[in-house]
Amino acid sequence: MAETISLPKLGFDMTEGTFLNWVKHVGDPVKTGDVIAEVEADKATIEVESTASGVLLQTLVNTGQVVPVGAPIAMIGEANEKAAAPAAATAAPAPATEKKAEKKSAPVTNGAAVAPAETVTHTNGDEFPGGVKASPVARKIAQAKGIDLHLVHGTGPGGRIQKSDVESFVAPAAHPATGLTSYPATVPSGPGIIVEAITKLRQRIASRMIQSKLTTPHFYVTTEIDMKAALEMRKLVINASLPDGNKVTVNDMVVKAVALVLRDFPNLNSHYYGDKIVRYKNINIGMAVALEGGGLINVVAKDADKLSISQIAQRNRELIAAARAGKVRPEDIEGSTFTVSNLGAYDVEHFAAIINPPEAAILAVGTAKDVPVVINGEIKVGSRMKCTLSVDHRVSDGAEGARFMQAFKNMLENPMRLLL
Repeated sequence: MAETISLPKLGFDMTEGTFLNWVKHVGDPVKTGDVIAEVEADKATIEVESTASGVLLQTLVNTGQVVPVGAPIAMIGEANEKAAAPAAATAAPAPATEKKAEKKSAPVTNGAAVAPAETVTHTNGDEFPGGVKASPVARKIAQAKGIDLHLVHGTGPGGRIQKSDVESFVAPAAHPATGLTSYPATVPSGPGIIVEAITKLRQRIASRMIQSKLTTPHFYVTTEIDMKAALEMRKLVINASLPDGNKVTVNDMVVKAVALVLRDFPNLNSHYYGDKIVRYKNINIGMAVALEGGGLINVVAKDADKLSISQIAQRNRELIAAARAGKVRPEDIEGSTFTVSNLGAYDVEHFAAIINPPEAAILAVGTAKDVPVVINGEIKVGSRMKCTLSVDHRVSDGAEGARFMQAFKNMLENPMRLLL
């Protein structure tokens, strides 16, 4: 009997995804775990794996559709089996058409009907109420929530505002004294001005960072680390026998050191949930990766305290390459318990990072560089690296943050412990 493949939840806060393309096609053999499609979520392009084995009998969605989590996307069964589309398939939204005030019949993909969730009236721009392109459903939700559609970024065809855009909209922060938003509602125009739509990834980053800065009481602890021993060990002991493509980076050493130190600081390896704090036995280090087209995505080194430094290095290379190629799996970006943000490659001396909620802390890492230092009363050249820990004051206090940084500093200044 044919099995239905549904769109999985590709991230803890994902509610829908934009369908990009089919990797497998009707008639192709499929095994459990094979990648069958690619979907764009808020954070990245994510590969969808099959949960069944057999032959791809039907595809139930089209390229460009916004598909809600849990919606059926394909049918897999035995060769020559005739499978009827599941009833739930008619709930999946279809791309809007460009006809004025006209309801179209459901598109058919390989025999499976998919009915549109929203019927959009399309006219010339100045004929839209208020001059805003938006579906009737989006207007109704915006009116009920008191949302100004002029402030909402549309992700539909031609920048049209859809239901999902209104539901995911986060109002700009208001100044506590004046009540004014943090940016003007009127977008400037004219010669010499280029206006670009905000990507879904940048919208998501903005939403989460506003949430973090407005609701999380940050405090910061900075320390300077003598990196001479760590860099010498990396060059002479770790990387001496490794090929160029497998070299261990400073970031790999930082991730390993953080993971080992967190064993003694479970309070910082936790998540804050209002009236509860969830502490984790597993130590999963998130790493902020800058993407080529702009934006950030966190990939996760799972159980980093239990892996050798060479294993961490190999895994980190794979995760970072997948993130920058725009193709990560759900498990690559989920489950971080603590995050490291490293700008050392950009010649940054020092910075403070914003906590990634609901995590309790994040470590910002600067560049390890040669600087003049005083050693035994003499000025000499030393290798120093500044790191800053941002901590949620609802979870921890300054003294604990300082002890963590002491232990982290000691770990890198006595790096043989990273190899044990």
